[in-house]
Amino acid sequence: MTTIQNKAQSPIAHLTDDDITAIGVELDAIREQVLASRGERDAAYIRRVIDVQRALELSGRGMLLFSLLPPAWVVGTTALSIAKILENMEIGHNVLHGQWDWMRDPKIHSTTWEWDNATPATMWKHSHNELHHTYTNVLGRDNDLGYGIMRVDEDQRWKPGYIAQPVWNFVNMCFFQYGIAAYDLEVGKYLAGRKDKDQFWAEARVVLAKIRSQATRDYVVHPLLSGPSFVPTLAANATANFVRNVWTHSVIMCGHFPEGVETFSKTSIEGESRGEWYLRQMLGSANISGGKLLHIMSGNLSFQIEHHLFPDLPSNRYQEIAPQVEALFERYGLTYTSGPMVKQVASAWTKVVRLSLPNHLLRKASQGVAAATSLPRKVVAAVLPDVATSAAA
Repeated sequence: MTTIQNKAQSPIAHLTDDDITAIGVELDAIREQVLASRGERDAAYIRRVIDVQRALELSGRGMLLFSLLPPAWVVGTTALSIAKILENMEIGHNVLHGQWDWMRDPKIHSTTWEWDNATPATMWKHSHNELHHTYTNVLGRDNDLGYGIMRVDEDQRWKPGYIAQPVWNFVNMCFFQYGIAAYDLEVGKYLAGRKDKDQFWAEARVVLAKIRSQATRDYVVHPLLSGPSFVPTLAANATANFVRNVWTHSVIMCGHFPEGVETFSKTSIEGESRGEWYLRQMLGSANISGGKLLHIMSGNLSFQIEHHLFPDLPSNRYQEIAPQVEALFERYGLTYTSGPMVKQVASAWTKVVRLSLPNHLLRKASQGVAAATSLPRKVVAAVLPDVATSAAA
């Protein structure tokens, strides 16, 4: 992709200023409709998810006390993996967005919740809620675009180090919670001399304390409690964290990097109206199609478009409003980017690999593919001109 402002054919060129204003008005109406109808049904949903997550974690850790037995290891590791995914995705991510603050429950509130993730909640809320959701897909402003280690747009200047970005992305996937912690800590900014040293080390001590606490629980206390099952329990905890990292990374890749997701230049957001902000969220996100279980396990980020439009609405409502949002896309001639998870993951990884190369090599590769696909037709035309003419007709 290239920034929408530099495309020869902009996907929003047909929209008038009145159209963009009307889009904003319609989306505001959808938002107000949900806000006015929040109630006990929504509160019961999040409390039920929290109860299920805690039951899964408790039963999984209990089963792992006997993880010397292979069946106990498999069942315990599976339960713990699912519990960690639910805690991060459908609970932690959404609670920290303030989606449930309206309940006035101090136990399920964005100001008090601390999640099972290496990055402290306060730091994540700044980098994610305040920066990413404000400057979604704006090159040079949204640090979630490539996490500072990848080139994700042709308009980003290529550097030799980008050749290795498929490797960096794979490593980041395997240790994703720690990658996010380093990203929220702005390690790259500090190494470049653009972050105050005292501030960096004060934040680093908080992050390291959080990591130490998690590691002690997962890799010391719980294995020790397992007695003779120490090693299998240690392996189970490492596996559950790995599964959670890979799943979370994949869901986020699907929502932000597949083909069809647009990026924007810094100058494009100067004086941005409400309707223009909505439009950027609509075009800068992608959904994952699937069933109810996928939606819950993804934290309803399978509705990434709806989430970026309304990040503080209860996540269980995204599926309900998605048809209205998709209909709005259709009315205004916009592409509602969505697809199965396998397709979206493959598309995102293809982009990571493709953009590891400089633009001139990408152009040559594109020309080579075009030439290769046209070759069979040329051969047919030379050998059987009448057949080729008939086929063309």
